[in-house]
Amino acid sequence: LEMDTEVAENVAEVLKAVAHPVRLQIVELLEHKEMCVGDIVGALGGKQAITSQQLNMMRDKGVLGCRRDGTKVFYRIENKNVIKLLHCVYDHCKAKRS
Repeated sequence: LEMDTEVAENVAEVLKAVAHPVRLQIVELLEHKEMCVGDIVGALGGKQAITSQQLNMMRDKGVLGCRRDGTKVFYRIENKNVIKLLHCVYDHCKAKRS
């Protein structure tokens, strides 16, 4: 086996970090540009507290990175492989619906 237990656990943590509809939408929003929390909340139409919770969870798992600029916090994709993976899964799901 190439994937030892520690690597398998790390992979599972990354997958769990994005395995939620709102978190998937956040990743899609951040795919091409970084965004501040307020803009992400505005695009998704959710509550800021819940969105911030989702962002922090993905940051803690290394999916997202962030930087502070004054009072605003900007998020970006830190783990670009997550984008590749999600495109594969999305393409598969879209093809099955057709």
